[in-house]
Amino acid sequence: MSILKDKNILLGITAGIAAYKSASLVRLFIKAGANVKVVMTPASKDFITPLTLSTLSKNPVYSSFVDEDDDNEVWNNHVELGLWADYFVIAPATANTMAKMANGVCDNILLATYLSAKCPVYFAPAMDLDMYKHQSTKASFEKLTSYGNKMIPAGTGELASGLVGEGRMAEPEDIIDFVENDILSQLPFRGKQVLITAGPTYEAIDPVRFIGNHSSGKMGFEIARVAANLGAKVVLVSGPTHQKINHNSVNVIPVISAEEMYDEVHKYFKSSDIAILSAAVADYRPKFVADKKIKKKDTTFSIELEKTKDILKSLGDIKAHQFLVGFALETNNELEHAKEKLKSKNLDLIVLNSLKDKGAGFGVSTNKVTFITSSYDIIEHPLKSKAEVAEDLIQQILKQLHA
Repeated sequence: MSILKDKNILLGITAGIAAYKSASLVRLFIKAGANVKVVMTPASKDFITPLTLSTLSKNPVYSSFVDEDDDNEVWNNHVELGLWADYFVIAPATANTMAKMANGVCDNILLATYLSAKCPVYFAPAMDLDMYKHQSTKASFEKLTSYGNKMIPAGTGELASGLVGEGRMAEPEDIIDFVENDILSQLPFRGKQVLITAGPTYEAIDPVRFIGNHSSGKMGFEIARVAANLGAKVVLVSGPTHQKINHNSVNVIPVISAEEMYDEVHKYFKSSDIAILSAAVADYRPKFVADKKIKKKDTTFSIELEKTKDILKSLGDIKAHQFLVGFALETNNELEHAKEKLKSKNLDLIVLNSLKDKGAGFGVSTNKVTFITSSYDIIEHPLKSKAEVAEDLIQQILKQLHA
């Protein structure tokens, strides 16, 4: 899955022959899962039609401050366009438009939107060799990058004039790659491996019965999604669950029992930078597992249980550079028990939730948590969706890592 999935991309098109490539660029952004809107300079319509771009983007195309074909003359709000965008990509960016951008000239809707945008702005120069080499153009490059805009380097090749050299707009595939790589390079978990456990474990009684719990695994899957979106390579060790995740950076390893989860976690822990153990692992398992279905005979039936391996403590005992996070689900003396667990298992952070809190715990889409740090700072959060709790948790981890 592309880092651009579900992002709002505003594509700016100016009056250069390379505008014919903009149709392919829109299609590639859509293919990456982005939402695309197009804003054009009036002169760029001589090179590619708004109808083509509207059809491909599935959104109206903006080329003037009002819709001239509309009797009501509806105002196209450039401020709203600028605020809508997560990323603004101007391709092609002509020498004329870049000079205006560099000097604050605002004589069309594209330039007005550029001046209103609060998001990162990328520009892909496109012009003939002599124009590209001209000192005024170089000055525009320098000014625009000094403002924080990102320049997508032009390629070298045959130009519209017949000359061969610099000035050819980067190919659409290269523009997508540049934007994706630039975004990824700034993500806080870029180059990090995050190990996450999720869901319940099932401890077999016989071939058809087991001891388990009501954990859905949703919390762990939401944490995995947030970490991956921030650039992490995620190893998600999950017990039985109906949760799904479709992300190129998430490797889901399905397990059933606590023993299997223990083995998989230890396989990946040494190479991990952060470990977040949100799974609801069974504390006990049947000491003897029947190889055939146990028949119903007696009025009562007893099962001898033995402790499972304590996965969290085993990691706390061997951790070196890793940042280790545990979860505590309590029903009484919550803070006291969570602090004891934080210390005894050598954790950097523990996430406490209570079954007493309405909307928290297993089988629901919300959670109410309290973070307790290794220095015993207590950070309480109100009831939120598990997706929001995952965001809060990752931000807390980042805060502690950079403290």
